[in-house]
Amino acid sequence: MAHSNPNNRRDFLKTAAKGGLALSLSGMAANALADVAIVKEPPIKPDHLIRSVPENMVWGYYGFDVPPVARIKAGDIAEIQTINTTGIGRKDPEAFFKANNLPLDEQAKDIIEIYKKVKPEPSGLSGHMLTGPIYIEGAEPGDTLEVRILDIVLRSDYGVNAVWPKGGDLPDDVKTRENFVYKYDKKKHTATFKPGVEIPIKPFMGVMAVSPPAEMKRISSIPPGFYGGNLDLKHMVKGTTLYLPVSVKGALFTTGDCHAAQGTGEISGVAIEASLTLIAKFIVRKDKPIKSVRAETSTHFISIGLDPDLNKAMKNASSEAVNFIKDDLGFTFNEALSIASTGVDFEVTQVVDQTLGVHAMIPKSIFPDKKFEYWKA
Repeated sequence: MAHSNPNNRRDFLKTAAKGGLALSLSGMAANALADVAIVKEPPIKPDHLIRSVPENMVWGYYGFDVPPVARIKAGDIAEIQTINTTGIGRKDPEAFFKANNLPLDEQAKDIIEIYKKVKPEPSGLSGHMLTGPIYIEGAEPGDTLEVRILDIVLRSDYGVNAVWPKGGDLPDDVKTRENFVYKYDKKKHTATFKPGVEIPIKPFMGVMAVSPPAEMKRISSIPPGFYGGNLDLKHMVKGTTLYLPVSVKGALFTTGDCHAAQGTGEISGVAIEASLTLIAKFIVRKDKPIKSVRAETSTHFISIGLDPDLNKAMKNASSEAVNFIKDDLGFTFNEALSIASTGVDFEVTQVVDQTLGVHAMIPKSIFPDKKFEYWKA
């Protein structure tokens, strides 16, 4: 099939406002309400399949010198398989599936092979079992990588949550480790580990990152940063967009830490961890550089604040939101602060990843005089 042209007008972010706004990240946004133009694209099949096999995995880190497992063109769609290892012992991974009467399906066999063959980073960095990195041709430092999440597909019939001593947001209250295997009811689209509990399934990728700049060398995947990473932002479901600042040639996109469902906060330390397949379109944006990760849904812009101190993370989210409203939507600083105080919701993203997160949900509906465009899967 023909590759999409990242310079095509329909792939650009435009805002048509009364005052005439410049090209901006706000332009791709869609308001699900009236006067919104939805940009429809013809259905296309993925250009690439990146399997969750040992040679495509990286255990717990990102870095400018991590060899890419695949190369794709800007505008390509990639189908990326990921796996969950929560609750599964490294020495005898088969035991988990036997104990829980789970089939040795494709993702289970991938997990077993990965544990046998993938080695931790030599220096001792620890983190998630991730798929990647993926080299996007044409991505250069200073660009923005736009990741359109076309679909996220469950690869199994279960997910796993866990609690353990010294983990999560109540580290001293947990006395013993316990794993909870959530079985899916795909008709109800819910997950349960015992009768009387039904958690809605809303799959998303906990980790989506580009490589940090070369001077940072290799870093753990546990704390998130300006490059994305372990954001655990539950809103990043099918139909949403992540914007990542490119720091190295090829961007080097990595993903994993896949979740079937999660509450804001993720207070046990993990969500319903699950093997998933991410299907995403990768667009290189040279028209709007950003300094830190941003996100967008059809109804909201999402500004993200990060810091090891939750109070500072909140302040950073406030600053990101106000400056976005000011710079991208055309208001003064004082006007933007007033709008953020009266119309924007700030939510705790997660409190368990060393660097904590707060995100601002900026509704597009509060700007009735602006017309936003957004893609549709």
